[in-house]
Amino acid sequence: MRGKPQSILLCGLSFLAPHFNNCEEVYKVKKNSMFRVVLLLLAAALVFSAGLSEGAQKAKKPGSVAVAAGKAVKVNYTVKVDGKVVDSSNGRGPLEVKIGSHQMIPGFEKALIGMKAGEKKSFKVSPQDGYGLENPKAIKEVPISKMPSNITPKAGMILSAKSKDGQTVPVRIQEVKKDVVVMNFNHPLAGKTLNFDVEVVEVK
Repeated sequence: MRGKPQSILLCGLSFLAPHFNNCEEVYKVKKNSMFRVVLLLLAAALVFSAGLSEGAQKAKKPGSVAVAAGKAVKVNYTVKVDGKVVDSSNGRGPLEVKIGSHQMIPGFEKALIGMKAGEKKSFKVSPQDGYGLENPKAIKEVPISKMPSNITPKAGMILSAKSKDGQTVPVRIQEVKKDVVVMNFNHPLAGKTLNFDVEVVEVK
């Protein structure tokens, strides 16, 4: 019983007998077949692993097209003021903007220039490159009688108003007096330093 256990088992299979002269031939065929199977499995594993690695590298590799004037960009963003989130694309999907179209504040567009898809960046935008400095002349007193009848004015309340060019602009109630409401027509983020965290999703 010191022979090769594999050959003894194979020689016990009657259907193999007509094809081989002895147990040693059966053992050699079995051994060579197993060796080829192992080699094939190893080759397949290497190919699969290489494919995963290449795919992962492609996923992590930033795009080749950089943000520039005229480019359409999709970007995820979060903006904070004094540590508090005041706006974010989370839950809404990426913001789409065409660079140079003045859709966004200047500081935001400037910071995106040169970035590529997959890249992330944190930066600050000063009031001058954001929503501007507060203009004292934009603070006006409005008679309570001129206010919409369906609202009760309270300090801090944000209303909407139409500008001369027809655009909708936010208006903040700064103070409520006896007969008048002090309205601040500056943008709510005027005079604020904005802290952005962005991720460029697509550039085309």
